[in-house]
Amino acid sequence: MKPFAPLLPCLLLAASLFSVHAEEAKPAAKPDLAKGQATSTTVCAACHTNDGSRGSPANPILQGQHPEYLVKQLTEFKAGKRANAIMMGMAATLSEDDMKNVAAFYAGKTAKAGFAKNKELVTLGEKIYRGGIADRNVPACAGCHSPTGAGIPAQYPRLGGQHADYTEAQLVAFRGGVRKNSAQMTGVAAKMNDREIKAVADYVAGLH
Repeated sequence: MKPFAPLLPCLLLAASLFSVHAEEAKPAAKPDLAKGQATSTTVCAACHTNDGSRGSPANPILQGQHPEYLVKQLTEFKAGKRANAIMMGMAATLSEDDMKNVAAFYAGKTAKAGFAKNKELVTLGEKIYRGGIADRNVPACAGCHSPTGAGIPAQYPRLGGQHADYTEAQLVAFRGGVRKNSAQMTGVAAKMNDREIKAVADYVAGLH
């Protein structure tokens, strides 16, 4: 048996690698929507309603938002990368599975269509959203968030139908350095004035 002794470490290593690859090959567990609904009801409802629908204009509509984006934001609230005293406290109580479950629950809902309210600014908002502001190198919002405001999963959030008040507040927060979890958005908002931000936010509210 001695001639085969040197093979033993190799066989053990091979078995170990096979075990690791088998573990990696396991499909990720599907989010539990029932648990997600329970988290929504017990943790999130006070600010976002029981199903993430059109609650207070100061808080975002979560229905139909990309689950990957929601998980990213919750993770960054929990880690302190995105600052908001209320959300940091709420996210601190959630596990990774909790975040995935509640994000999937919201993503599975269809939000009611919104509408623009400021007729004087909607034309300006559309111009910026679709074409940007060339003389200040502000890119078109549609390039990342799509012409309909649908966004790109895991990268850019859905904006279409979002509360104008909330969108405006986030752009102002990016511009002022209060919200720091997107260098790209900080750079964009830094070049926009109050009127332009308000116009884009109002236009986005009517996208669908």
